[in-house]
Amino acid sequence: MAENLTITDTQAFSKEIIQRHGLTEDEYSRIKKILGRHPTITELGMYSVLWSEHCSYKRSKPLLKMFPTSGQYVLQGPGENAGIVDIGGGLALSFKIESHNHPSAVEPYQGAATGVGGIIRDVFTMGARPVAVLDSLRFGSIGPDRPRMNYLFNGVVAGIAGYGNCIGIPTVAGEIYFSDSYGTNILVNAMCVGVVQSGDEPVDKLYGPIVRGKAAGLGNKVLYVGADTGRDGIHGATFASVEISKTTEEKRSSVQVGDPFKEKILLEACLELIKTGAVIGMQDMGAAGLTSSTSEMASRSGSGIDLYLDKVPQREKNMTPYEMMLSESQERMVVIVEKGTEQEACAIFNRWGLHAVEIGEIVEGDKLRCIFQGKIVAEAPARSLADDAPVYECEEAEPYYLKQVQEVKIETLPDLAKAEAENMLLRLLSEPNIASKRCVYEQYDYMVQTNTVVAPGAADAAVLRLKGSAKKIALTTDCNARYAYLDPYNGGAAAFAEAARNLACVGARPVGATDCLNFANPEKPENFWSMRRVCLGIADAARAFDTAIISGNVSMYNESAQGPIYPTPVIGLVGIIDPETPRITAQFRQEGDLIFQIGRTRNALGGTEYLKLKHDLEVGLPPRVDLKKEKQLQEFLLEGIEQGILNSAHDVSDGGLLIALAESAVLSGRGAELNLSSGGLRLDALLFAETLARAVVTVAPDKAKDLQKLADNHGVAAQALGAVRDGNFTLAVDAEKIIDLPLAELADKYYNAIPRLLSGK
Repeated sequence: MAENLTITDTQAFSKEIIQRHGLTEDEYSRIKKILGRHPTITELGMYSVLWSEHCSYKRSKPLLKMFPTSGQYVLQGPGENAGIVDIGGGLALSFKIESHNHPSAVEPYQGAATGVGGIIRDVFTMGARPVAVLDSLRFGSIGPDRPRMNYLFNGVVAGIAGYGNCIGIPTVAGEIYFSDSYGTNILVNAMCVGVVQSGDEPVDKLYGPIVRGKAAGLGNKVLYVGADTGRDGIHGATFASVEISKTTEEKRSSVQVGDPFKEKILLEACLELIKTGAVIGMQDMGAAGLTSSTSEMASRSGSGIDLYLDKVPQREKNMTPYEMMLSESQERMVVIVEKGTEQEACAIFNRWGLHAVEIGEIVEGDKLRCIFQGKIVAEAPARSLADDAPVYECEEAEPYYLKQVQEVKIETLPDLAKAEAENMLLRLLSEPNIASKRCVYEQYDYMVQTNTVVAPGAADAAVLRLKGSAKKIALTTDCNARYAYLDPYNGGAAAFAEAARNLACVGARPVGATDCLNFANPEKPENFWSMRRVCLGIADAARAFDTAIISGNVSMYNESAQGPIYPTPVIGLVGIIDPETPRITAQFRQEGDLIFQIGRTRNALGGTEYLKLKHDLEVGLPPRVDLKKEKQLQEFLLEGIEQGILNSAHDVSDGGLLIALAESAVLSGRGAELNLSSGGLRLDALLFAETLARAVVTVAPDKAKDLQKLADNHGVAAQALGAVRDGNFTLAVDAEKIIDLPLAELADKYYNAIPRLLSGK
């Protein structure tokens, strides 16, 4: 018994070893105080990974407290592997988004693939059957002179596709942006959504009950299930808590290797076991591996756990306790089962061809104790590892660049000449941030499971049906990091507002949000200043839309010697659609439909794609978020879709009004005859300003009056722009035609821009 053993091999560690573990001397002193002695090498490693920024959020916790985390739909908020919202009818959705940035920058295929695998495990750990994956990706500029970035781009996309396709979960939505800000720090964020019962009564055989990551009940057994433990991924969490450098790029051993086929059978075995009622708790061995999973489960339950590391399945010889506790080998889970059900549990996993090994039990006290070869090699209070990392209030200082970029007098720049309009439209459609990402999502099997109702590229959000229910859900990820760079508060609010607007454009009302907050080094006052304001903007927008943030991830230290990334607060939003709501997309539906802009265009070009392309400037104040106007627009869209008034809806965002119109035309294969009034606007602002709280919609001519009445009821402007016409895409401004382009030319620029950049042709 462990009670008869004593801790061995404690020692005083040198400053160099402490620093190599990512700990400060003060933190080391704190560890000694907690333990009442010097730690063992295994304990030092365990504290180092769980007290890393990636696991402990020791610098971001004060900011996350700003977010609303409870609401009418919330069944589980932050603090578990994933959040859960109730969608009625006995069903709930579990979802979360996480980053895998640093590993993907070093080994793009495996970094992205294991990012997908990890977030899927976070969701089925909650008892939910995964039904969709989304992504949010950031790269530096691609092109024939950027072979390294082309390699990273292709590797990440292939990794996401390879894992998702093999495991049989559709990747249905996402976003990709390119900026030199990410030239040495690419971002790979992955989101997963699953379906679970909201109560005890089964709704459909596909879905089981909710499970949480707890380790309760004296004598209950700790099972290790899934793949063997290897040396891959050791110190992955601390690796993700430092800036990228040549040294970190050499740490390929910190990048895990995934096996999607093994994850598929692990998923099915876990969900089958959950339905037996034997499971007390379950947790993925993700970042920090066996250390995080066991300490977090014990901490949540106020329990102790004894682990017998000799029993851990290993795929490499002579692994040490340090290596076993810190390994981040993939496709592994910790399952706590009711005492007496171990054989039944093991039989299920064995039938699926997986390890199910009893490696420990729940014991009295509150300590996580690791025993190896008859010795205690680690013994620490579980809470001190999982929840009691030091929390730091970082210094703040307004970034020096802000006044410089915000005070640039954009209105003094020359306006776009009418003769340039056609060429500018084609150039913007060819910009990677605007151009179609078809070459990416066609690598994803987005129709697997046969639930996808609105596929990638067709609308502003994906739409899925749920088997065993009449319900439909909508999913999106969104963020314009340039806005957050130019005005952090506004950029945070804008990311949330656009995500909500995208849901509204398919007739969905938001029920919950998740976030992936990608920032630079928080220890630099200018970076932390921006972080706080981004988070405040997100919090205010979430409250305005009455939407709780139920899960998420913070990724910091996305910075190198070349500089920091732009603040990139990615918002993942999930909504529900009434079963009677008609299906709607961004595509023009039929010839003769009337086209309207809902909302007003402002004479402002700050932070726009046009300004970057035309003048090579990323300056000015970005589009201002007016949360009241956003709410009015979204209620108009929702009611218009639900009543069958609108035939299509597409939000106006990157590239402005003309890009939104051209996208709807290209996606549908139908042209348009447009007639705009300048109304005192500059031509470039009229066509390419990115004023928020706007959408392009179409209606049948006999419903134009209904649209106008609905707009008046919701206090939004409705401006007639023209009509859908089979043929060319034409535009007149103040009765003067300035654009007349074949649809095929627009489509060629839109669909083929990224493949041409990658191929150099």
